[in-house]
Amino acid sequence: METGVKKLYEAMFLIDSAEAARDWDGIIELISKMLTKADAEIVSIRKWDERALAYPIRRCTRGTYILTYFKGDGKKIHEIERDVQLSERIIRVLILRADHLSEEAIAKDTPAISVEKQKQTSAGSAEAQAAVIDEAKQTPEQVAPAETAGDSVAAQ
Repeated sequence: METGVKKLYEAMFLIDSAEAARDWDGIIELISKMLTKADAEIVSIRKWDERALAYPIRRCTRGTYILTYFKGDGKKIHEIERDVQLSERIIRVLILRADHLSEEAIAKDTPAISVEKQKQTSAGSAEAQAAVIDEAKQTPEQVAPAETAGDSVAAQ
């Protein structure tokens, strides 16, 4: 095995959801510092999802998962894991080799991003529905004066 060769890794960090909501930028900065301290080159870092935990960990019942792809030396992975164990803000981490993944797989939407896109789409369709309703409300008003005029002509 060659030494010092940077390979692609996938890391899933688990954060308390309350902590992530309170200081998202600080959490991302903490993870970035841990990785750069281990001479890793960050490829991607983004929210994967927020879910209920199967059992409480450090009194946390909900967790936010952060999916990170980075290139680094395999010999320095233990340094990242040690830093996570010493951190009070990160609950757990799982680091796996990801050499088999393509750039398309890395760029694929996470569940959190998919939900955001659905919200934006439904908000867009809700706006479209509101526009249709507004248009429907305007149409009777435009038709009503004509009917009124017709009624008055018929009444004469």
